[in-house]
Amino acid sequence: MNFSLSNKAIASTKADCLVVGVPEKGTWPQFTNQADEALGGLIKKLQKAGDISGKNATTATIPLTDQPWSRLLVVGTGNDSDRTPANYRKALIAMMTALKDGPSKSVAVALADTPVTGEDAVSSEAARLSLIGRTLEDQFYTFSDFKSEKPAARKLNKIVVVASSAAKDLKDAFNLGLATGRGMNLTRDLGNTPPNVCHPEWLAQQAKKLAKEHDCIKTEVLDEKQMEKMGMNTILAVGKGSTQPPRLIVMEYRGGKAKDKPHVLVGKGITFDTGGISLKPGEAMDEMKYDMGGSASVFGAMQVLAETQPKINVVAVIAAAENMPDGGASRPGDIVTTLSGMTVEILNTDAEGRLVLCDALTYVKKFDPAAVIDLATLTGACIIALGNHATGLLANNDELANELLAAGERAGDRAWRLPLWDEYQSQLDSNFADMANIGGRPAGTITAACFLSRFAKDYRWAHLDIAGTAWHSGKAKGSSGRPVPLLVDYLMSHAGK
Repeated sequence: MNFSLSNKAIASTKADCLVVGVPEKGTWPQFTNQADEALGGLIKKLQKAGDISGKNATTATIPLTDQPWSRLLVVGTGNDSDRTPANYRKALIAMMTALKDGPSKSVAVALADTPVTGEDAVSSEAARLSLIGRTLEDQFYTFSDFKSEKPAARKLNKIVVVASSAAKDLKDAFNLGLATGRGMNLTRDLGNTPPNVCHPEWLAQQAKKLAKEHDCIKTEVLDEKQMEKMGMNTILAVGKGSTQPPRLIVMEYRGGKAKDKPHVLVGKGITFDTGGISLKPGEAMDEMKYDMGGSASVFGAMQVLAETQPKINVVAVIAAAENMPDGGASRPGDIVTTLSGMTVEILNTDAEGRLVLCDALTYVKKFDPAAVIDLATLTGACIIALGNHATGLLANNDELANELLAAGERAGDRAWRLPLWDEYQSQLDSNFADMANIGGRPAGTITAACFLSRFAKDYRWAHLDIAGTAWHSGKAKGSSGRPVPLLVDYLMSHAGK
């Protein structure tokens, strides 16, 4: 697919189909007025006749003759007063639904001048262009690698997005949006790959591939012997029941000054989670291939950095293992010494994500980080608390938490903060070790974060529980690509600082 930006006048923009936005109530955007003028007032006539409602995310395709375009797609953008970033994105998705399998080979999209409401929302043209670019890549995503019959090629192969000028900031914003969409799609590819292919060593190979494709990425992989020598016993304990050995994957992007402390991303990479000896129910267990969603999101963010090369230093650490229940697997009641020296009584082998993360959180101290953000499909309790709309956020630093919340709002990839109070820590008490790996049913998401917080005391740290947001179930089953937009927005907000 060919995506480009143009600042030509609407009447001079050639394409099979022109896309414009019409509000239900409010002021018409400039691009829509220009298109209506070129069409001799046709759009206003259609709205007056009731053929176009303007209701948000509605679409109407109008065939044209003797005009610069063969057809016109009108997208309803709702009322000016409630055109939130979420509603604007719904309108963009509706546009793509109408276009991607349609007859047009080329399309001109003139929606970047549609105003969006909300403080710190998509209120600038640059921000809207970024969201348009991201949505274009996102909505063209398919995953058919393992189908014997590939889907027919789409006719649509060129999309031109109309902008008000050729200013550098507009081009950069559009390109960042496209890169973010591609990062999301890499995350989805990794998540959707079946677990008989996607195992820890395969993930390590993908990291090496990323480094080979982009000189600005440096990759190092630690195998089980190296981890054993270092004392990463909890990662090893999780992988003991599998024939696929664990890996610790380290990717470094150094785009900032040498003295700048790196922002560190830590991803949970459980490539398949049976629950181990504490075996999960069989229903929907196939979806446990998505238990490496945290690591997949880290990959997506690193690809965006490699493509756009902002002035920032970022280190990505992925703790990868497969949680299986063979005769060598860890048992409930086992006590393991972590890389930090603290001991953990494993009461439930299905609480394995925190075990691989705790050693990784200790390991990253060597980078003297500006901040550490871990991402994990960690607890079913997070889905019960927040559903599938918001990522759970817990942090030991208010400033970092607020930055992540704001990034999520700007990106339309929202998170919600939960408390990390000392009162919850006692639920992890153990009679036999420094701590247990579970704290019972109450506040399961919080006690999981409390466990991780004990290994993150030496730096600013935040935990993103993406159990409810990393993938979709049901008919739309598949990786979502979240929270790559949140991560990218956060990292770009620190670039050059």
